[in-house]
Amino acid sequence: MEFGVFTLAQQRSYNQSSQEVIANTVEQTVLAEQAGFDAAWSAEHHFNNYSLSPSPLMTVAHCAGKTSKIRLGTAVCILPLYHPARFLAEVGYVDTVSNGRLELGIGSGYQQFEFERFGTSLADAGPMFQEYLDVIPMALTQQSFEYHGKYLDIPPSSISVRCVQDPMPPIWVTTGNPKVRERAMKEGHNLFVTVLHGDLDAIQGLRTKLEESASEAGTDIADTKLGFLRCGFASDNKAEIESYLDSARFARRLSESLKDRRQQTDDGYLMQEVPLNKEMSLDEMAANLPVGSVNQVIDRMLAEIEILKPHHIALQTQLGDFDQKTMLKQIELWGDKIIPAINKALGQDTVAPAKVVNG
Repeated sequence: MEFGVFTLAQQRSYNQSSQEVIANTVEQTVLAEQAGFDAAWSAEHHFNNYSLSPSPLMTVAHCAGKTSKIRLGTAVCILPLYHPARFLAEVGYVDTVSNGRLELGIGSGYQQFEFERFGTSLADAGPMFQEYLDVIPMALTQQSFEYHGKYLDIPPSSISVRCVQDPMPPIWVTTGNPKVRERAMKEGHNLFVTVLHGDLDAIQGLRTKLEESASEAGTDIADTKLGFLRCGFASDNKAEIESYLDSARFARRLSESLKDRRQQTDDGYLMQEVPLNKEMSLDEMAANLPVGSVNQVIDRMLAEIEILKPHHIALQTQLGDFDQKTMLKQIELWGDKIIPAINKALGQDTVAPAKVVNG
């Protein structure tokens, strides 16, 4: 089983500067490599404190210079917000400067707030994303290409800085659209999925949907690599667990307000944190998620893996205003104890990394 860290780079208040948030993202990525994680993922969002990660490709390029082995992923590039020529050229460049470590996560986006400020229509995001799915493999694998669609119109062109990975970086598709999911399966792309803070029943429901999509696509679900985005935290300290869950709930509150177009702000930037109409208590979240003692987290993760059968688990490590030093210790704990125990139980023994010493 592969494991990654997922950094959302949130700023809950002005107690943290944007520079500190970004520094924490980089620090978590570097430590994740030292702790033995397989990948580090960076989000993309714009113009508010929900996420201070406007360019995951930039983050990958920067972190590539700070690391040497860990895979570096975009989770995800919101394709309708890009000019295709620049996006395609930067993918080749980033895969080159990372020495072939790029994992290319892509999505169509969901926040009208962002689309309005890019002069793009959210209503066009779905069909535009489909055209990008046409163009990306063509551009990255052919010496020269051209494309003429409704949204993307590219004359004969060539990507000058070619990808190091042959034929191209792995593509991870995030979507709630069954037809797009089926297409991704048919074309051999990976899928990034989540149930947010859902329980085992929600995970079973997701597995059923994925199996149905594979059936519709005429493929074997086992042939599609699945990445599972999940909150999880191991500690015997109840206050630490509650702080992590509170930060996860903060992220959900902001995400849903942006999705529902009801976000509010007092100063034009920092969004108000408004409880959801039907939201879980921290105790309910704890019952649904892999949180608790080390053994409880291991057992819960194994139960979730048995149901969903993912190939990669991305752990959410940068949420809300959760304490950075505590999270760094958590990353070490997963690398030292939790990941080796899970892989041992799955019959995939790994060597635990050497103990990391932080200054």
